Amino acid sequence: MGTDHSIKKPIIFFDGVCNLCNSSIQFILKKDKKERFLFASLQSGYAKQNLPYYLLGDKNSLQSIILKDGDTIRKKSSAVLEISKSLSGLLPLLYIFIIVPIFLRDWVYDIVARNRYKWFGEKDQCMIPSPELRNRFID
Repeated sequence: MGTDHSIKKPIIFFDGVCNLCNSSIQFILKKDKKERFLFASLQSGYAKQNLPYYLLGDKNSLQSIILKDGDTIRKKSSAVLEISKSLSGLLPLLYIFIIVPIFLRDWVYDIVARNRYKWFGEKDQCMIPSPELRNRFID
C-alpha cells in the first residue's frame, strides 16, 4: 500500500454519504479558519490507498471519523476531540473531554454512529465540494 508523503496537513476521513458527517465537515470548514485540515471520504480511492486495511476492512469502517496526521491515526471520539483543538471559537475547550476514558467516549460515539442514517439520513452520492473549497478535498 502506497502512502502519500507529499501531503503535510492532517486529513479528516469521513463517510461521504452520511448527512450528519457532511454537516460536520461543513461545520469544520467554517471553523477551520487557518485551513489546517484536508478532507477525503472513506469511500474514496485515496482512503483505500492511504489508510491501513484494518480501518477499512469491515462493515463498521464507515462508522468512524478518522484523522490521519502524518503517521498518527486517531478515530472516533479521539479524532473528534483532536480536531476540536484546532478550530476557532470555544471549540478547543471540548478537548477537556479527553479525560473521559476512551471506552466511555467511544461508547457514546458508537451509539450516534450506528443510528446516524436513521436519525439524519443519507445521500445517494458523496458530497461534491464547491469550487472555492475543492482544494481542501482529496480524491
